[in-house]
Amino acid sequence: MDKKNALRAGALAAGTTLMMLLMSSPALALTRDDGDDPGPGLSVVETLGLYVVAPIALFVIIAGLVMVGDKSHKKKDPTSSNISTQAEAKA
Repeated sequence: MDKKNALRAGALAAGTTLMMLLMSSPALALTRDDGDDPGPGLSVVETLGLYVVAPIALFVIIAGLVMVGDKSHKKKDPTSSNISTQAEAKA
């Protein structure tokens, strides 16, 4: 029974993939619509800069701002640094 279920699942996955490939026709992307005015394409360097370097740079900038904000907040809080938590018990 285990092989039968695996074969059935594989056939279902292959059939679903094939149907999705047949339903999405990339040939229709070559026909232009009315009023379509595509601009010039991006070079490899422009594409990498836009989709790889820019998001990483934004992440680093935002993370840096969060870290700077967090460190400045700790310096402004005077009450938590001078609280003693150990009790002085005399017996």
